[in-house]
Amino acid sequence: MQFALRLLARGEVVCAPVVVNAEEDKQSFWSTVREALRGGQQDLTAIPISRAVTLLAVPTVLEMSMESLFAVVDIFYVSRLGSDAVAAVGLTESMLSPVYALAMGLSAGATAIIARRIGEKDREAASAVATQVVLTAVTVAALLSLVGVAFSRHLLAAMGATPGVVHTGTGYTSVMLGGSVTIFLLFVINAIFRSAGDAAVAMRSLWLANSLNIVLAPCFIFGVGPIPRMGVTGAAVATTVSRGIGVAYQVMTFRRGKGHVSLMARYLAPKLRTILELLRIGLPATLQVLIETASWLALVRIIARYGSEALAGYTIAMRVVIFALLPSWGLANAAATLVGQNLGAKEPDRARRSVWTIVRYNVAFLGPVGIIFALAPAAIVTLFTHEPEAVAYSADCLRIVALGFIVFAIGMVAVQAFNGAGDTTTPMIVNLLSFWGFKIPVAWFLASIVGLGPHGVFIAITAAYSVQGLLAVALFRRGRWAKVQIQEGGAAPH
Repeated sequence: MQFALRLLARGEVVCAPVVVNAEEDKQSFWSTVREALRGGQQDLTAIPISRAVTLLAVPTVLEMSMESLFAVVDIFYVSRLGSDAVAAVGLTESMLSPVYALAMGLSAGATAIIARRIGEKDREAASAVATQVVLTAVTVAALLSLVGVAFSRHLLAAMGATPGVVHTGTGYTSVMLGGSVTIFLLFVINAIFRSAGDAAVAMRSLWLANSLNIVLAPCFIFGVGPIPRMGVTGAAVATTVSRGIGVAYQVMTFRRGKGHVSLMARYLAPKLRTILELLRIGLPATLQVLIETASWLALVRIIARYGSEALAGYTIAMRVVIFALLPSWGLANAAATLVGQNLGAKEPDRARRSVWTIVRYNVAFLGPVGIIFALAPAAIVTLFTHEPEAVAYSADCLRIVALGFIVFAIGMVAVQAFNGAGDTTTPMIVNLLSFWGFKIPVAWFLASIVGLGPHGVFIAITAAYSVQGLLAVALFRRGRWAKVQIQEGGAAPH
């Protein structure tokens, strides 16, 4: 925490310029916000950095804000069904970790290559890569969906679910894993739009999907009119249907070709060179996420030993944490795009200054949120459950994790900057050290040996993410990321 604050004090984080005319500056800012929401064709490597950050950050933060709102609303409805239903959601989210990891890995490869091509002003090559990414995503996601449907009950039991949770949650797990294709495509196609600078399109697609989800979830869960009461399974049905509609909107927008990239039928034939370059960048990024998410599986296994109330409390607290972190992650995604595009434009110093500007914004957002969460956790979690034990566990988790929000804010931007540069190996190593070398051993030691139970696990979470953030920032300052080369794997034939 002190190291992070020293970065701010020493001016490593770019400070805002002095405002000569406050009224003009205010008008300019809101004009930029309106343009960001509309979408446009600005060259993000040529306009002022603060303007470029705003054009990307506003839609990405709003995009992730809707995702975080959905996460909270969804668990709000499910929590009315009891601890077994909430526990089933928590275990299924953990089982979806490989899906998210693969989607985020492919997204990282797409972001690095497409942003670099856009920075080089080669939109044809960017569109060729984007088409190949969609082709790859459809193939991988279809296989994941088939496996998920076939083994959902067995996977839920293998996660340590009690018989009651297995009985209640099998339908939910089956539909969610079977709908992996919608999760995968929503992630990957939005990453394509953001990396090209079309962040407003990504925002609209996720707002469409999640708005529908928020409306449909209570209808399918509790039953409305001709829709039968489906319980927790209904939450999965609403999510999958809504995400499918969001993907349909993405594809329609992609095909129209009004943005920086478009979906082109002539590039649908598999191109080995492009796919290999995607794999070179995407596989370490996938491992980067898998290392992190697999560590959450281990934590869930530890917490599950203390009963459904502990697991439900943990699940609710982490949904609230996600509510705060997803908008923050949206800012970090802006860093990935700006680093990639500026390196493509041969402007590494501008890429570095963009990252520190985003760090400053992220700290300004997440710091106050962390303070609120730390001071009043019980008041927040009681919105989702009134079971005394679940409330106690949930408030304890939220308070402890919120204490690390400032370091988290800095670290996540540094990690995404590496990914945007195409250096996905460095964050992978940082995650391995932070989560498997530190978080899991410390969580087990504090929970089982010291006897702190779930409280020890919560402490390990905050400590591990602080270690990750400080390592990522220290390595970013060395500057080796600026020398990463990306091959012409995505170049279009001429």
